[in-house]
Amino acid sequence: MASTHALVLPYPAQSHVMSLLEFSYCLLDRGFRVTFVVTEVQHGRLLATLVKEHGGRLPAGLRLASIPDGLGPGENRNDLGRLTEGIMSVMVASLEELIVGSSASDEERFTCLVADQSMAWALNVAKKTDLRCTAFFPASALVLAANFSVPKLIADGVIDEEGVPKKPEKFRLSPEAPPMDPSLLCWNCFEDSKTRQRIFDYIVNNNEALLDAELVACNTFHDLEEPIFRYAPNIVPIGPLKFGSRPDNTVGNFWLHDTTCIEWLDRQQSGSVIYVAFGSFTIMSQIQFEELAIGLELTGRPFLWVVRPDLTDDTTDEMYPPGFAKRVSGRGKMVGWSPQQKVLAHPSIACFISHCGWNSTLDGVKNAVPFLCWPYFADQFFNQTYVCDVWRVGLSMLVDKDGVYGREEIRSKVEELLGDEEIKLNSMALKEKACQSVEKGGSSFENLDRFVDAIKEM
Repeated sequence: MASTHALVLPYPAQSHVMSLLEFSYCLLDRGFRVTFVVTEVQHGRLLATLVKEHGGRLPAGLRLASIPDGLGPGENRNDLGRLTEGIMSVMVASLEELIVGSSASDEERFTCLVADQSMAWALNVAKKTDLRCTAFFPASALVLAANFSVPKLIADGVIDEEGVPKKPEKFRLSPEAPPMDPSLLCWNCFEDSKTRQRIFDYIVNNNEALLDAELVACNTFHDLEEPIFRYAPNIVPIGPLKFGSRPDNTVGNFWLHDTTCIEWLDRQQSGSVIYVAFGSFTIMSQIQFEELAIGLELTGRPFLWVVRPDLTDDTTDEMYPPGFAKRVSGRGKMVGWSPQQKVLAHPSIACFISHCGWNSTLDGVKNAVPFLCWPYFADQFFNQTYVCDVWRVGLSMLVDKDGVYGREEIRSKVEELLGDEEIKLNSMALKEKACQSVEKGGSSFENLDRFVDAIKEM
């Protein structure tokens, strides 16, 4: 009998691609074949890094496929409103064509669809083509439960029918759940009202489509968000997912890793290095970039800083303050992209200045690395609440009158963080719970096995 063949569809953003690829490796390890579908632009970027980092080889059982995203060459894929419009204009038909095309051969026929919850419209396509389906959410159960709760939030007067906050107060999904600011719900993080409405409508439609999912899994673990699983017991926690069980893993990055940073970390003292990384989406002003650079310099500590080419809104060639590179030479290393999971597992890392994306948050949690939070967008602010107020494994910062994290604020908060013994103890305790959850007999381990068995039976 042919092995189960899963069609896996992530939302077209790097963090989603990485999480869904991690889940795909779990399926490969359990005997599945996987066709991993990305947009044509992402397909090219993944293949480019794959050739340079893995000799162009994919693990046995994994195949990459591509469909258009509806945007033209050179259009900004970080414009989520435009991207959403493009997705709905062309992807539905392209996905259906891919599914129908696979049916011509018993060997190639898909047996199930695993869709990113942010692509839940695909479940309608699966239903139309008689393909069994399930969903996976790569962010927190809190955010997923909030998305599910839009009708309740409207009924409770938290937001109106268009998703706009009706009052400034924070709300809780349940008495034990952390507080949430309705102005930070993902659709409300856009200044343009047309984009806000487009994203809100997209989420509402996805929620309706999700009713066709036979299972909904989430990259989290029970002890991390226990109140949410009492509030929304239909969410199955199977995380934290991780690479490392296979020697041929393809990590799904759109940028090449600078592996020299690991060699550099090897030369640093244990627990001495500040790791600074803001994911694939954050953009900061040139003023903020310079304040961060000087703040890191003022700490007097070694630091590893991931500086994407598009991290700032400045188009000049020289982003750093005059003389900065020379002054920090020997104790500061800047790279374009890093193998983050390896970095955070390195014994020289002392703390993590992070945008608090969910992948990065889990990376820090499972390695007991304390956080200095620097949220930029949407769910990152809710993750900061978790880190600082619920789990107590990090600190937040205060902006100045100009909305900038100043150099002295950065320097002083790093020192406060590294001197906080309670945060260190909390971080170690949370790491232990994360590790226990994914070991045999742990909650996520057992949930993942049940989830995979259910997919096989579809």
